[in-house]
Amino acid sequence: MLTAILVMGGIAIVLGAALGYASIHFKVQGDPLVDQIDAILPQTQCGQCGFPGCRPYAEAIANGEADINQCPPGGEEGIRHLADLLGREFKPLDEEHGVEKPKSVAVIDENTCIGCTLCIQACPVDAIVGAAKQMHTVVEKECTGCELCVAPCPVDCITMEPLPQTVKNWKWRYPVIELKEVA
Repeated sequence: MLTAILVMGGIAIVLGAALGYASIHFKVQGDPLVDQIDAILPQTQCGQCGFPGCRPYAEAIANGEADINQCPPGGEEGIRHLADLLGREFKPLDEEHGVEKPKSVAVIDENTCIGCTLCIQACPVDAIVGAAKQMHTVVEKECTGCELCVAPCPVDCITMEPLPQTVKNWKWRYPVIELKEVA
């Protein structure tokens, strides 16, 4: 009986060591190109590009399954950064997916909110707090401005308000220089 326990213990140690070695030796690293593309995208998780979030869209771009001009929140600046990274030619924003808008944040009119929680369920980043049959509010710092909470609201108490430009959120616009062809 003791030999059976020792044999089984020895087999377990050998198999455990083999699995440990295999997990280190055959480890699959994430695609660094996908990480770079994902870093450029605005992380609104709005789905306007036709994908459920920014990471799946980045994977589709890296695999050649999606074009670089499908992200309205990223706008022309995002498309230019993606074109530079991937060595592709700049394309204007595909209007089929939406239009570029200024950065905005959701605001709930607390007097008309009925506490239905439909906006909470629609928010991909959990920026809306509240409870059933209670007033809801938006955590401005967490809101990405994706507008996914506006449509499900049955009483239309959610509006999107543009963020004022301050020193903290101001960004330098990508310089655009028109090149003229010399004949």
